[in-house]
Amino acid sequence: MLSFIARRLLIAIPTVLIISFFVFSLQFLLPGDPVLAMAGEERDPETLDRLREQYGFNDPFLVQYFNWLTDALRGDLGQSLRMNQPVTALIVEKLPVTFQLAVMALIFAMAIGIPMGILSAVRKGSWLDYVANFVALSGLSIPNFWLGILLILLVSVNLGWLPASGYRPFSVDPWLSIQTMIMPAFVLGTALAAALMRHTRSAMLQVLRSDYVRTARAKGLREKVVILKHALRNALVPVVTVSALLFGELLAGAVLTEQIFTIPGFGKLVVDAVFSRDYAVVQGIVLVTSVAFILMNLLADTAYMILNPRMRDGA
Repeated sequence: MLSFIARRLLIAIPTVLIISFFVFSLQFLLPGDPVLAMAGEERDPETLDRLREQYGFNDPFLVQYFNWLTDALRGDLGQSLRMNQPVTALIVEKLPVTFQLAVMALIFAMAIGIPMGILSAVRKGSWLDYVANFVALSGLSIPNFWLGILLILLVSVNLGWLPASGYRPFSVDPWLSIQTMIMPAFVLGTALAAALMRHTRSAMLQVLRSDYVRTARAKGLREKVVILKHALRNALVPVVTVSALLFGELLAGAVLTEQIFTIPGFGKLVVDAVFSRDYAVVQGIVLVTSVAFILMNLLADTAYMILNPRMRDGA
């Protein structure tokens, strides 16, 4: 297993380098001039030339990329032009917010999607199967912003059960922090639950037709034992992959959801950075989330080998 992980890490290194090159190239594709936005009303040529020289915008593209990559490897992702703060410090500040939202959304998704997928597969063709598929299609079809606004009106305004918006750090007030995250996490989790339900149902249907499942039933094992112990463990392999990728997607920032519920996470930070042409922040967030995707894939591959010993032999 260690050799498998080492090979994956070796493959990840050139992947990260390629991603970093495209990430840095974003600033040359986006419209506008960050120096003009930073200079404000002081737009005389001398001030603009001084700022371009100060931030290295006059250097050739490859020189700028090499300097940025060298600094990024040391943990320095540049300086935010809008907030005049290190990008690394901004990411460290916002990462716990988005991480908490992503974890809670994934918990909702797994708690809803996996049991529904199992029931849908076991009761294929029954009313439970049709209801589960209807709920999955609804979760994929309903826009997050519409569901978020509807929950705010119903749960917060009419019933007064949860805060409508805002965020409180978990370290300051754990219970209030969870309360402020329940609705946005549920909004994100419903769409993810639909995807998990479909993948779980498909994997379970395939496993339930396997020979070892028929053998287990022929031995007289209870149906609950056959489904949960024999079938579900093997069906979880593709579900783990999807869950890891979905978690990486959540870390990238749920832009609309964070905007609706006023959550100061990656999504809100990157939207503000794009509108203000703060390229260093955009590059830093995209690079960090890309690395997170690669790490999630590595964790998913490692989970394969834990859940399915046959993959361990062929690794």
